[in-house]
Amino acid sequence: MATDSGISSLQLPCVFSPKSRQYLALCAQDGRLRIWNTDSKTLHQEFVPSAHLSATCTCIAWGPCRTVKEGPQRKKRKSEAVQVEEKADLLAMGTAAGSVLIYSTVKGALHCTLDGGHSGGVNCVQWHPEDSLLYSGSDDTNIAEWDLQTGKTRSKWKADRAAVTSLCVSPDGKLLLSAGQTIKMWDLDTKEVYRKFTGHSTAVTTLCFATTRPPDSNGLYFLSGAAHDRLLSVWQVREDGKDKNSVVSFTLTDEPQHIDLVASNSKEEAVRLAVVCKDGQLHLFEHFLNGPCKKPLSPSCTVQMSDTKESPMPIPLLAAALGANTRTVLLAYGNHLQPVMEKVEINTAERHVCLTRDVQTSLSLSMETTVSKVKTPIVKANCRVLVPGLPGHQAPVKGTSQGSEKRKKDTDTKEMSIAERLGEIDLSTVSIEKGAPKGTASLQTDNFAVLLVQGLESNDASILNKVFQTRKEMVIKKTVARLPLPAVLPLVEELTKRLQGHPFTAVLMVRWLKAVLMHHTSYLASLPDLVTKLGVLYHMIESRVKMFHKLTKLHGKLYLLTTQVATNDSSNTVSDVDHTAKLVYEEESSDEDEASGDEGLPDVDSDHWEEEEAMEETVEDNKEEDEDDEDEDPDSRTESKANGEEDMEHENESEEE
Repeated sequence: MATDSGISSLQLPCVFSPKSRQYLALCAQDGRLRIWNTDSKTLHQEFVPSAHLSATCTCIAWGPCRTVKEGPQRKKRKSEAVQVEEKADLLAMGTAAGSVLIYSTVKGALHCTLDGGHSGGVNCVQWHPEDSLLYSGSDDTNIAEWDLQTGKTRSKWKADRAAVTSLCVSPDGKLLLSAGQTIKMWDLDTKEVYRKFTGHSTAVTTLCFATTRPPDSNGLYFLSGAAHDRLLSVWQVREDGKDKNSVVSFTLTDEPQHIDLVASNSKEEAVRLAVVCKDGQLHLFEHFLNGPCKKPLSPSCTVQMSDTKESPMPIPLLAAALGANTRTVLLAYGNHLQPVMEKVEINTAERHVCLTRDVQTSLSLSMETTVSKVKTPIVKANCRVLVPGLPGHQAPVKGTSQGSEKRKKDTDTKEMSIAERLGEIDLSTVSIEKGAPKGTASLQTDNFAVLLVQGLESNDASILNKVFQTRKEMVIKKTVARLPLPAVLPLVEELTKRLQGHPFTAVLMVRWLKAVLMHHTSYLASLPDLVTKLGVLYHMIESRVKMFHKLTKLHGKLYLLTTQVATNDSSNTVSDVDHTAKLVYEEESSDEDEASGDEGLPDVDSDHWEEEEAMEETVEDNKEEDEDDEDEDPDSRTESKANGEEDMEHENESEEE
């Protein structure tokens, strides 16, 4: 496992054994060391360090092959005498706690532990090719030289201002390369700096000598690779000391994760290089190192692995080892818990090679029940188990039936057992809201985040429906903000699926999608395959928005038509105006004014007074008839009285004349 301190881009260590490549040693996510046999493709040994969880393994290095005595053997005759085979035996593991573990594959046990050399985590370990010496670089900026015969440090010196992230010993065992902020070459006899090299802005993760020539012949070259750097730099150790810049660069698709190299012994021999990148691709290079080269060199062949499904997915390569033949390569691919080893013949004439393999991704890691002392609870079908330790859980805890339990006869029947007491506690009645009805659990924001993660992992539609039905903007925002990053992409895929359904559900899903894009845009933008992941969502939104402009135009025209039709109908329904008066008002003083006017006028028509009198009598008779008809109207009475008085006055006037 990678450590948090020091070099953050440290990968899970995975190394082939030297020379015969018989074993593959790797340390997986669980902190265990597993050694696989590349010939039989089986697990050879498994070692669990005592502090495999607290002090995780950060780096692995195989020691040089040596002859091993495997117990007492009978003496062989001269005719039976054969050459003793050298085997890869010792394995050094650096830990995050600062100690170095030496494991023996022949014994199948821990050989020794090297403690007290470092105060920080160990980032790299490197063996001396001849002597029984080991070098380790740490976060405490020191390099320690260990003597394996005594198990103690022979010497220790400060190497850099920053953490030492990579080490490499020259093939002749006289020089040591170390990398911190700069690359330094040390003379192992005097422990003094021989040369300095600068050129990487990030932590150097890989150092490797490319030639076996002495340094004073201008023929010593070494490689360096850094984190987040897609170039492998080649440096020349010149006799005149003018070796400030790298002489050759190899282009990669991602930062180097594992490098295997066949060194060059002379100028006429090319360096063969196999680089496994972080993106799971293998790049093969072949180059004659003879002075500087301006242009970066591209790989002569690139190898990728994919599965045999309808939509093929890439299979990551973990490590590669070059064989004696130029075409033969030993590959390890899959995952660290159960890798697949295979020796492959690669046609290097082709620039790009894609190998398809059927790899079972489901791991069959079985554990014997007799060995395990952990008791697993019996869960019934109608029970739902929630993961403990997550905040916000207020799930109802239902008590199990106690009928099957056997009680002792001595115990008092009135006293309740702990299980019964727990059974009677109903946590679902706890409610934070005052007005909430009793017996209903109050779902908090933490609860929604936990439920959403569980629903996405188990693909449970009922849980997801319960979460997605909320309409409160603040709840949605807080739930999305508290989601762990691995759950963001499954949430987007689930929202995309639901957006394709009914428009009513799509309205709710758009709110969730908006919250996801507001909070997790930086994470989504960092994904390399984001375009393929969001392709369905993008096309669906584009197809729906494409018709929106036309629909708004149509909506406007239809609205105009409907309003015109409505106004025409309303104008036709207006009825004819009724001209009959609802109320008639007559002023009372109109007749009095006329009478006073008659009195004031001079008597012009005095000659015809008889005719006027006759007319006045007829008018008076009519008034009386009206008065009889309209007894109920008092105004008419007053008017008639007034008219009568006027008539009397006229009569008096005529008599006087």
